[in-house]
Amino acid sequence: MVRGITKIDHPMPHLFCFGFGYSAQALARRLMAKGWQVTGTSRTLSEAAADGPVDGIGRFAYDGKGPDPYVARVLASASHVLVSIPPSENGDRVVDDYGHALETLGDRIKWIGYLSTTGVYGDRGGDWVDETSDLSPSTERGERRLAAEQAWLEHGRKTGQPVHLFRLAGIYGPGRNALVTLKSGKARRIIKPGQVFSRIHVDDIATVLEASIAKPDPGTAYNVCDDEAAPPQDVIAHAAELLGVPIPPDVPYESAELSPMARSFYAESKRVSNRRICEELGVDLTYPTYRDGLASLLETI
Repeated sequence: MVRGITKIDHPMPHLFCFGFGYSAQALARRLMAKGWQVTGTSRTLSEAAADGPVDGIGRFAYDGKGPDPYVARVLASASHVLVSIPPSENGDRVVDDYGHALETLGDRIKWIGYLSTTGVYGDRGGDWVDETSDLSPSTERGERRLAAEQAWLEHGRKTGQPVHLFRLAGIYGPGRNALVTLKSGKARRIIKPGQVFSRIHVDDIATVLEASIAKPDPGTAYNVCDDEAAPPQDVIAHAAELLGVPIPPDVPYESAELSPMARSFYAESKRVSNRRICEELGVDLTYPTYRDGLASLLETI
């Protein structure tokens, strides 16, 4: 629930999503139920999407290899823009390809949201960070995200358009959670002493984004996470208890077989404060801990 959201003052609110992924879809469903138009891009389109809107959402192909005039024409009717495409080694593709098109829209654009990551804070050895903490990413992925944040903030300064940064913790929700991992037989309790992660349910991401849309504060960054950072093995153990299945055995981090992406997550340990979204946006998280979130997801398994 979000306290104090007022009706957004725009004659035909239209959210354009660069990257129509898991988080963007959660926000889209919520806004469409309130009469919004939603369009978005995907790297590739299904045959159904190429023929027209799917579930009321217009989807358009964008592969990040340069601006598409058709996408720019659709973008021209947008009032709000969400960017969730990760940057490449060459920088943020969206601001490079469509920054000028956005600039020409001037104050028609009421809100721009860039989905970043808490990885911009780097490793803190389990200590707390908030939005005023130094930004010192310790991975290449975090460095790219920080550069993208700076590019979008510069776009906001140059154009006067209201850019907001959302630093997301580990995302889970329907179809993507420890319960699913356990059911698939792929769950492991990897033990790295002192390791903690922050998390956020995808529905709570949508709540935060909707609250920001209703209360723009240009240039502001928000940590989007729940109340309780926790060791990853504790989450797996709790999910096993909920399912009534054996808790997977411990696997020492040093001997665990991990992909480079997974290993990069274990390179950082920190507790992330969500005070700003609660105090400034008036957000009450529906799932303030992983225990609340996993309990709600049992019925989806």
